[in-house]
Amino acid sequence: MLRQFELVDLVRSYDPEIDEDLLNKAYVFSLKAHGAQMRESGAPFFSHPVEVAGILATLKLDYITIVAALLHDTVEDTVATLDDLKQHFGNKVVDLVNGVTKLSNLEIKAVNAEQAENFRKLVLAMAADIRVLLIKIADRMHNMQTLHFIKDKQRRVKIAIETLDIYAPLASRVGLQKIKEALEDLAFKELHENAYEVVCTRLKNLCAFSEEPIEEIATELKTILERTNIKARVFGRIKTPYSIWKKMITRNTTFEQLCDVLAFRIIVQTLPECYQVLGVLHNSYWVIPGRFKDYISTPKENNYQALHTAVISPRYQRVEIQIRTEQMDLSAEYGIAAHWQYKQDIHAHDGTQYQWIRNLLQAMEQADNPNEFLENTKLEMFQDQVFCFSEEGELFILPKGVTPIDFAYAISTWSGDHISAVSINGKSMPLQTIIQNGDQLSITTSEEQKTCSSWGNFVRTGQARSRIRNLVHTHSDGKN
Repeated sequence: MLRQFELVDLVRSYDPEIDEDLLNKAYVFSLKAHGAQMRESGAPFFSHPVEVAGILATLKLDYITIVAALLHDTVEDTVATLDDLKQHFGNKVVDLVNGVTKLSNLEIKAVNAEQAENFRKLVLAMAADIRVLLIKIADRMHNMQTLHFIKDKQRRVKIAIETLDIYAPLASRVGLQKIKEALEDLAFKELHENAYEVVCTRLKNLCAFSEEPIEEIATELKTILERTNIKARVFGRIKTPYSIWKKMITRNTTFEQLCDVLAFRIIVQTLPECYQVLGVLHNSYWVIPGRFKDYISTPKENNYQALHTAVISPRYQRVEIQIRTEQMDLSAEYGIAAHWQYKQDIHAHDGTQYQWIRNLLQAMEQADNPNEFLENTKLEMFQDQVFCFSEEGELFILPKGVTPIDFAYAISTWSGDHISAVSINGKSMPLQTIIQNGDQLSITTSEEQKTCSSWGNFVRTGQARSRIRNLVHTHSDGKN
């Protein structure tokens, strides 16, 4: 557990605007408020908010967020009130603590409460201030790290499922890749312990066998780039247990048949160098077809940027390679948190500036109930993405498996309600056609066209599904 001066020193190292007195006061206030409370692990309860604060400090969040993290359980678990916090720490801290407390109330007081209602509350809270979500993710991260201390197996499973279904994807959406992977692995261990142990054992054996090859491949990559006068940092790693297991399940293959468990990252200084490196690699190795992705020209919704490719190494090993600049790497490591580190946007805390949050709010408004909202947003939010274009060349980023009807609703509600035909890459296609990466779509609308109830069977976005259900219900009510 971080001691008081260690936490202050850590935050001071990256946030020169830190209010040390406020941070010290929060540490002491939380310590006294939690008093002799204990966690199921036997550790002092106060260790939890300190660990949460420490996780956020490693992400270099602003000191206000760290103060709120230290206090995030005081209103729920101690005699302290929001008025007490407002008096000592101000409105900004209170707003963050209040946002996290509302979510915690649901989880703690009703273990069997609907997951959908929890998620709806989370969306509202993070729309007001995205830092509520960051604190909640850090809170979940530490709770997952100590999950094994909970004696109730059913409760552990519920928390693990919720983590895998909601918090890991949310961590990915805000760009916290390492935390996302850690949450997945911890949930995987709880939900599929035997599979987890098998994968870890095989990865351990692979690491023992591949440690030298990883270093050799990294060195070779550096040497090839140096010959072309490109300065780069190169890192190699074995992929995570959950990602390996997921590939085994989705590809219906065994561990031994997987060839792409090695991943390398190449960091350069400038954007043009990314494409230069790509050219050098493709000229030096056998390229695996279909594995190239350009997330620089078309970033992911969490603003992740990089070039991805896969090649065959001299040892006939299949390796994945990510190429990005230093700035892209920082954004990939810290996600939304990078806004506070580099003062890129003084309004970065406003969650509604992120399109995916606006989409969630819109889906929530159209859903009849929280369960329907959760169902729709899981379809839309927690999937891989496809990049497509309008006739005018405007880029749309949608979940994989979408149809032209989803595309039309992404343009506008009216377009979705009245789409009558679509042309994909200049060819007339059925409305249930699955859109592929790079497709260019031109839709035709007609005021006479009415929404068909059958559309709900194959649309993929929450926005489209909610709208279609509402229109079908309205038409049904009108007939009665």
